[in-house]
Amino acid sequence: MGPIIDDGRPIFIQIAEKIEDDIIGGGLPEESQVPSTNQFASFYQINPATAAKGVNLLVDQGILYKKRGIGMFVTSGAKEKLVEKRKEEFYEQYVVTMIHEAKKLGITIDQLTNMVRRGDDL
Repeated sequence: MGPIIDDGRPIFIQIAEKIEDDIIGGGLPEESQVPSTNQFASFYQINPATAAKGVNLLVDQGILYKKRGIGMFVTSGAKEKLVEKRKEEFYEQYVVTMIHEAKKLGITIDQLTNMVRRGDDL
């Protein structure tokens, strides 16, 4: 776990995204137990209710599930589900915005494609 950066977004959203990042990155494998809300609260020095709100957001999305009396676990298929969700968000946030800006500047799709390929060396 790393520090939560207060970037103006609600802390519970940042907690949920941190868990998502750990699932996507392999730090939290499918069917593994995630830290408790009290552990999140202690580590990030936040209210346990705030941590629980972030965890419950992922339960509602089917990314985590609760084993009664034991804790929260990563759902099978969670990584694939999260990768697909993030790809769609990437498309909406970056690709669509890039294409709109390219059109404003008179950049053709071929020119844009070449720019992306040039950036592949970064």
